[in-house]
Amino acid sequence: MTYKFLSPAQQDLAKAVEYYERASPGLGLEFLDELERTLGRILLNPEAWTRVAEHHRRCRLRRFPYALLYTVEKDVIIITAVMDLRRHPDTWKDRL
Repeated sequence: MTYKFLSPAQQDLAKAVEYYERASPGLGLEFLDELERTLGRILLNPEAWTRVAEHHRRCRLRRFPYALLYTVEKDVIIITAVMDLRRHPDTWKDRL
């Protein structure tokens, strides 16, 4: 199984890394490491995480207040958002 980020999710990721890197040098890289561990958990068992819509699931990062919103199409995990969980949840509904 593989994964890909949609363009809006790539933008979310870039903003999050930039935010954490500004807050403390090196923290942006730690965020990326945690995101990679989260992707690994999803790839191992994509159906295990919370369903937030008919075809979308959410897997929370452990260390940061973020989650990956994704769908599974054949053998590909499609990341539709890197969700900042401090924002209103409806922010992501337009991506579903």
